[in-house]
Order: sequence, then structure tokens, then C-alpha cells
Amino acid sequence: MKTNKFLRICIIVLLVVINVGCDQVSKSIVRKNIDAYEHIELIDDNLILTKVENTGAFLSAGGTLPEPIRNVLLSLVPALVLAGALSYAFFNQSLKTSALIGLCFIIGGGIGNVFDRIKYGSVTDFLHIQLGWFETGIFNMADVSIMIGFGLLLLQYFRKSEIPQEN
Repeated sequence: MKTNKFLRICIIVLLVVINVGCDQVSKSIVRKNIDAYEHIELIDDNLILTKVENTGAFLSAGGTLPEPIRNVLLSLVPALVLAGALSYAFFNQSLKTSALIGLCFIIGGGIGNVFDRIKYGSVTDFLHIQLGWFETGIFNMADVSIMIGFGLLLLQYFRKSEIPQEN
């Protein structure tokens, strides 16, 4: 992404804030309006709202660890990684636009989940998709941001690997 540095930083901050904001607004609505484990069908039995508080990471991994270890592994370490990723986004001028956007989505989603862990001691998850044989765990909008971000990074990687190398 080739723009002046100030505009680039503003775009990065805006993308991260939009991702964090969408995540936090959706979680706030769910926390206020949906009871724990309540089952609300949005699209037949395919998209379901079910509020759970996840003390672990992806699919509750690490949720049973002792609290001090869990805090370090699921809050402090990710916060440091996110700070490093944000610095990388700010200072690596050679990032392609799609890679930069993907990185901003990952950072925004990560911040949303780390914020929950620090403020509430758990992450509010509430979306569940079930389409025939395909079924997800329960997730939130931060997880959607992270997955979209990884998708954009993968797309950029595969597009880059398709460019023929000069001899």
C-alpha cells in the first residue's frame, strides 16, 4: 500500500477500530439480551445464537489451565503478539493492500478477544452454524474478523506464489 505515512497509519487504525467495534458492539448486545446457553434460531436451524462464556482459546483450548497460567498464555502473550503485528503493519511499507487489510482484520479480532479476557475473564461467543454435515463451534465476530484476515493473507500468499520468477 503506497500512500503517505500519516494516511497509511490512519487507515490501519480505522480498520482495526472498525473490527474491534463490530466485535464489541455485537458482544454487548448478546450479553444484554441473550441468556447463557439460550438457543435462538435465526435462519431455520442453520444459524443459531447461543451465548457461552469461553475461558479458553479456540474451541475452549486452555480453559482448564490454572488462572495465572491461562492469563499469561491467553491474554499477555497474545497482547504482545498483537502489538508486534501492529508495529509490523505500521512500519512495513512493502505490504500489499490485501495483506495489510488482512493483518488489520486479524489484529482487530485479536484485540476484541483479548479485551474480553482482560475485562470479563472470558470471551463471549454466540454464533453457531449448522449446514447439513458442516457444523462450527460457537464463535463471535472477532473470530470472523480473524478468519477473514487469514483468508486475505492466504489469498495474497497464493497470488504472490503464482508470479513467475525471472531467471
